[in-house]
Order: sequence, then structure tokens, then C-alpha cells
Amino acid sequence: MKYTLKAMAAVFAITSVYAYAGGDPEHVKFPEGYSKTFTQYGTMNRANQTQVAKLYANEAAISGYKQGNKSAPGGVVVMEIYTPKKGADGKPVAGSDGLFEIDSLAAVAVMENRNNWDASFPKENRTGDWGFAVYNPDGTAKSNDLNCAQCHTPLQAQDYLFTYQKLVDFVKK
Repeated sequence: MKYTLKAMAAVFAITSVYAYAGGDPEHVKFPEGYSKTFTQYGTMNRANQTQVAKLYANEAAISGYKQGNKSAPGGVVVMEIYTPKKGADGKPVAGSDGLFEIDSLAAVAVMENRNNWDASFPKENRTGDWGFAVYNPDGTAKSNDLNCAQCHTPLQAQDYLFTYQKLVDFVKK
């Protein structure tokens, strides 16, 4: 019985971490219609060299960076994550511009900046004022075993964004 309780406790501990490891769709909502209302500020091969990303930001995020600041509360950044076409060798096919050719949309990652997060959204699941969530292409929550906050936390000087310089350069044009 003693070992059964320990095993159950371990399962519950791991389950809660897994459920929110990739963000929290309970707090960071899918921004319906973002591709029409947000500004696309870039397309790039992701650092993992197995995906392509299209990057979008709403006006609140863009205006903060235009003023030389970080994103203001209400800022939302979206990354569409695409699976690239693969060649006969199984490697992504690059176009003439060096970007991988897109096969299909695999996921939509959302970062939202708020200074008034609900107390039920634990600080350890956020970086600064940024919260995270990952969605399927249809806008439903996507299971994700990556810890968004853990990877973004070291990027404090870049407003916690991997694409910070790309966004800053875009708004300066």
C-alpha cells in the first residue's frame, strides 16, 4: 500500500507538469483571426532545423517595440509552426531563398503579455509577464511536452523572445 501511494503521487505530479509544460491554454487563449489582424513580421527556419515558422505580432506588441521598449501588456506574438516538405533523403527541402518549403501547418504557439494574470496561473509557467500556449491548427489546445517558460526564461534581455531582434528590426523599417 505504501508503494502504491508513492506511485500514485508520482503519477499525479508528472501529469500536472505535463499538462501545463507547453503553456496554459486556460489563460493564454487562441487569438481567432490573428492572420488577418496581426502583422506578419517574419518567416524563418526554426533553430531545430526541422520546421518553418511564420511570425505574427499584434499592434500592442509592435507599438511597444516601435517606442524602443519591450512589449506592452496586451501584446501577443504568434508563431505558426510548419512541417517542411522532405526530399528523397528525408531532409527538409530548401527553396532558393534558403527557407524550407512548407508542407503543412503543425501547430500554433502563442505568447501573451499581461501584467494582471489570474492567481491561478502559476508564475513558474510564465516568464516575466509572458504566458504561453500551444494549439493545433484548428485552434484546439495541443498536447506539448516542451516547457515554454523554461526555454524562454534565459532570454530576459530579449523580452523573453527568441525572435526579438527580428521583431525589433521589422518595426524599425
